[in-house]
Amino acid sequence: MAMVPLSSPLFAWPKVYHGKSGIRVSCFSNSTSEPIEARKPKVFDNLFLSLFRNKMVQETGWDSEKPGYQGLIEVAHRLTVSQDNSKTRDASVRILKSLFPPLLLELYRMLIAPIHSGKFAALMVARVTALSCQWLMGPCTVNSVHLPNGSSLMSGVFVEKCKYLEESKCVGVCINTCKLPTQFKFGILPPQQEVDDALKEPCLEICPSSVRRNEMNHNMDAHKCPKA
Repeated sequence: MAMVPLSSPLFAWPKVYHGKSGIRVSCFSNSTSEPIEARKPKVFDNLFLSLFRNKMVQETGWDSEKPGYQGLIEVAHRLTVSQDNSKTRDASVRILKSLFPPLLLELYRMLIAPIHSGKFAALMVARVTALSCQWLMGPCTVNSVHLPNGSSLMSGVFVEKCKYLEESKCVGVCINTCKLPTQFKFGILPPQQEVDDALKEPCLEICPSSVRRNEMNHNMDAHKCPKA
């Protein structure tokens, strides 16, 4: 999961690609990559988790009795199943924006995003994402992406095996609370939802939403996640 989407076309946000066993965050290519420096102490991971979970609880008005990451995942499920997909995505954007101090995002748009036609922002966000979000997604590396003009930029983030997808066991949770709310990238518009391959991913056999759906109605499409 990235940190917050910014709608400016000058802002480069890593694109999120989902799969059954993981997600790839990049802008098209993972041909080359560079390792991320040594991880921050685990205490920072715990602080990030606590902050993110608290913001999600404020949005949903509900908290899990489970501690740590497992509790966060239960709150994410609650956020997803309690409303339609559009409202879930809007809520996820509000949560992500609330993680930042007031005015910081506006200052970013005005002062950072325009530098070098947005390329500096793309490079910076990719590295910040890879460094600060491994507690949520698992091991990450910064990778090179191909832009429409034929150039390349180290502005992608490759997630080796997405912990968030693996623990949530639900494609719909990942799509609506991570992929769609954060899919901005330099010089390339996100794909239309009707042609986005990530939204066509089959539901995981262990998906809680799928299990409940199949118990209620055996005639529904068993391959499509009901929340994707």
